[in-house]
Amino acid sequence: MVDDYRGIADRLAEAITSGRLKPGQRLMPQRQFARRHGIAGSTAGRVYAELVRRGLVVGEVGRGTFVRAAASDPTGRALIERAGAAPVNMELNYPVVAGQAELLAPLLTPLLRPDVLTEALLPAAATGTAPAREAAAHLLATPGWRPEPGRVLFTGNARQSIAATLASLVRAGGRVGVEPLTYPLVKEIAARLGILLVPLAADADGPLPESVAAAHRTAPLSALYLQPTLHNPTSRTTSAARRQQLADVVTDLGLPVVEDRIWSFLHPLAPDPLAAHAPALTHVVDSLSKRVAPGLTAGFVVVPQDRVDAVGAAIRSGGWNAGRFALEAAARAVAEGVADRLAEAKRADAALRQRIVAEELHGLAVRAHPQGYYAWWELPAPWRADTFTAAAAAHGIAVTPGPAFAVDPGRTPDAIRLGLASAAAPDLRRALRTLAGVARTGP
Repeated sequence: MVDDYRGIADRLAEAITSGRLKPGQRLMPQRQFARRHGIAGSTAGRVYAELVRRGLVVGEVGRGTFVRAAASDPTGRALIERAGAAPVNMELNYPVVAGQAELLAPLLTPLLRPDVLTEALLPAAATGTAPAREAAAHLLATPGWRPEPGRVLFTGNARQSIAATLASLVRAGGRVGVEPLTYPLVKEIAARLGILLVPLAADADGPLPESVAAAHRTAPLSALYLQPTLHNPTSRTTSAARRQQLADVVTDLGLPVVEDRIWSFLHPLAPDPLAAHAPALTHVVDSLSKRVAPGLTAGFVVVPQDRVDAVGAAIRSGGWNAGRFALEAAARAVAEGVADRLAEAKRADAALRQRIVAEELHGLAVRAHPQGYYAWWELPAPWRADTFTAAAAAHGIAVTPGPAFAVDPGRTPDAIRLGLASAAAPDLRRALRTLAGVARTGP
């Protein structure tokens, strides 16, 4: 059945990208679509949800599902080419700071000796190496929490750590509670694993503890996936008090948590992770790609003691093992203080970019953290996320539309996320100034 709904979605996607279905065109209601194609209503719902996930359509409460503007090119790359402009990509968000290569080169050079390289190019076990486990435990530690090295497992990147952890916790058809806006790749992982994401009610401090209990009463949840520190895309950081309340709820329910801390290095004063409050249930995910270097990828997941074997088995079965080279480099970067120096430099770089945002988007509804690498912009009426994304692309600027983060396809925000890390600072300033002009001019 999974292949059936994806095959139908593929055919509809081809009709959209080829132009047979036009931007703004309304798709038939799901019940009518199900009857027309002789499929179950639930299968039709999965088809439409898949098209939303791919960014090809948008659902509007009370109105229906519509082909998105610029649907044949949701990232705007064709529009960028037609405009003849050098693209500023604010979808990608990989921070690189001056002097990064010079700091890393001395660490990597010893690994290139033939006698060392032969061993370093082999895949590592999920448990990594003893130096890598010690390095990861040191890197991930906070004032009130330090993971035991023996509970650290390794994957090729953070995405694989999330996938392996969810695969070990949730069977196909299971339910996972998430924030109403969540990491788009988690939506993709859930679709591939056959997991249903359940949006939890939230306020400015994060998910409401009572919403977790309510969702669990409706139909049992198998786990939660949360980003308490520098939530992507809103930059919200959940307070220590709310974290304790959430920990109390999941402890009462016996509900496992996947805690994503990929960007937490930018906010060293944030409260301790959920793992400090509910260590027997929380799985902490982090990686090197943002903190150290985009091309030096290794994912970490700190698991409860009784979960080491289950998550390790999921890593092996998924083929998600880290490379030994990356683990050796990580251990050296931590031991010699390079990881800490790069994190400090990136906090300063992010603060500089946030000052640019504040100057160029002054007076607009932008939410961000002073040391974060992204900003959440709630667009002024009558702009919609898809039309603004297309207008930005026409100016050579790629941004991420808000619906990419929305779990409920019927509640899609007219907002965009601005990734601040990848463009050079002067290009970032010019792009933001252009976007501000577009927003104030109107569609």
